[in-house]
Amino acid sequence: GGLFAWLRGRCLGRGAAVDPARDTFGAMTGLYGAIQPADSVSLSTRTHGAVFNLEYSPDGSVLTVACEQTEVLLFDPISSKHIKTLSEAHEDCVNNIRFLDNRLFATCSDDTTIALWDLRKLNTKVCTLHGHTSWVKNIEYDTNTRLLVTSGFDGNVIIWDTNRCTEDGCPHKKFFHTRFLMRMRLTPDCSKMLISTSSGYLLILHDLDLNKSLEVGSYPILRARRTTSSSDITSSGSSGPRAVGSPCHQNNSGPLSEKTSSRPSQREGGSPRNSLEVLTPEVPGERDRGNCITSLQLHPKGWATLLRCSSNTDDQEWTCVYEFQEGAPVRPVSPRCSLRLTHCIEEANVGRGYIKELCFSPDGRMISSPHGFGIRLLGFDAHCSELVDCLPREASPLREIRSLYSHNDVVLTTKFSPTHCQIASGCLSGRVSLYQPKF
Repeated sequence: GGLFAWLRGRCLGRGAAVDPARDTFGAMTGLYGAIQPADSVSLSTRTHGAVFNLEYSPDGSVLTVACEQTEVLLFDPISSKHIKTLSEAHEDCVNNIRFLDNRLFATCSDDTTIALWDLRKLNTKVCTLHGHTSWVKNIEYDTNTRLLVTSGFDGNVIIWDTNRCTEDGCPHKKFFHTRFLMRMRLTPDCSKMLISTSSGYLLILHDLDLNKSLEVGSYPILRARRTTSSSDITSSGSSGPRAVGSPCHQNNSGPLSEKTSSRPSQREGGSPRNSLEVLTPEVPGERDRGNCITSLQLHPKGWATLLRCSSNTDDQEWTCVYEFQEGAPVRPVSPRCSLRLTHCIEEANVGRGYIKELCFSPDGRMISSPHGFGIRLLGFDAHCSELVDCLPREASPLREIRSLYSHNDVVLTTKFSPTHCQIASGCLSGRVSLYQPKF
């Protein structure tokens, strides 16, 4: 048993001998300790409005900015120079940007479309994708299959086959549907899909198969930790996905029976493809009230998920880290729960109604989180240790490593550069700030 545990640890990169780059990560963490506001790009809000999302290209050579008023901005993050403005990238707010590689990227918008762009030819779109019926908020990409995955406020997760992309678009199919969908993410190895909802639920599709058609049958339901309220998990039919209700928003169908949701064969033989787990993550201070999971991110090594939660009354906000716990329940009668709360911290309750997008550093040692008119750099401990090296037995507070303030309005989004010791942030009044070490 010890040998197999050691081998599994090697596969996960959890052994000191397996990850010789840890010293390099430690040096980078030291650089972040000297980080200061380096430069700011102040742009007129008359044209582009609030900054909703920031995204670096994989090689760190381009910083893209998703703006409230139909525009996408491109910058050289090293020189802070403006490269290009896509003035009519969409017909409504631009919500998210995702790079497929160093030259291709996708944008999504409240105009219900997704657009594909090529950095070598920015005067026109590669193509426009139509399929959602409401605001599109999230884009993910599976580099192995070259499938683009999008989600929107219509509750749909749609798969787009970029292998067969033409000027008229890409073949697509509806992969999943749930009510109150907020954010959708894929784990780095694309083995899981996580979906957060405005009703406080977190959905996890295990052993993910994006090529599996909905016509194959219903998603198998794994036993999940349930709240003490009367919320129900219901099926939308034998040929469709499951839907999720909440204490405030009940589905019309009856509750799923306990017999259906706890099939022994699924637990004993391992989870089937696309098996669904529904959780109500523990949030400090919110045990007696509902909450909305507004932002969802994943650890770059797939060890944990990062959530930004707000209470239904919008009077509290929390940043929480949950460790993934693999395997079947310890006892057959115990609920399956893949996530365990390890760290949390209360956030500044400002900018109500706006979603604050936070992120992990490229090495996963730190978190950059919007905090009022600035950002906070948070660590799992005071030394910015890796999560697996400082896992607490009980939930512990995240440590504030540094606070950086250079905005005059509420910060909505922040992002680490994937290649340089640099952080970018964008605020409600449209300002983009860059931070890097100063000695």
